Amino acid sequence: MENFLRSKEYWHVVSEGITEPADRTMTQVQKTELEGQRLKDLKAKNYLFQAIDRSILETILCKDTSKHIWDSMKKKYHGSARAKRQQLQALRTEFETLRMKSGESVTDYFSRTMAIVNKMRIHKDKTEDVNIVEKILRSMTPKFNFIVCSIEESHDIDELSIDELQSSLLVHEHKFNQQEKEEQALKASTENHSATRGDRG
Repeated sequence: MENFLRSKEYWHVVSEGITEPADRTMTQVQKTELEGQRLKDLKAKNYLFQAIDRSILETILCKDTSKHIWDSMKKKYHGSARAKRQQLQALRTEFETLRMKSGESVTDYFSRTMAIVNKMRIHKDKTEDVNIVEKILRSMTPKFNFIVCSIEESHDIDELSIDELQSSLLVHEHKFNQQEKEEQALKASTENHSATRGDRG
């Protein structure tokens, strides 16, 4: 949301607020500038109202300016430094215990992993890509063991990006799936052939 408001050039009124002059006697230029600021504030409020969930919206409708709304949301959801630390610890634990599920696709596993990593990074965690690559390689299902060994031997893990790793694993997963389909088709045709011979007998 912050990026969006910055792109619309409304972030200043959200972060700093509008400075209402103490002196009521203003020049025409000052009046025009103040009106411009108020209009920006109204637009920023409108964008905030559109982005905020309806259940939360009712608790902030009484706020006058976009700055008051933003500050209220920060207090509600950013929490104290201690709460942030606890959230980060919980996310780190989740990351460490993460394992690929049996039958889970490479794409789904990467999505789950990156969702946790992105939440950690929002909380200012400095986990580097190499740690994520190592974690993924450690936590794949046993059917990927020989591929993991192959990747570790043929690549410099420090230089391997997450996207390259995913791409490599996807290629191997596609080969697995192809092989399984062929085996099932062969098994089905063998069973069919045996049944046909049995009927003849």
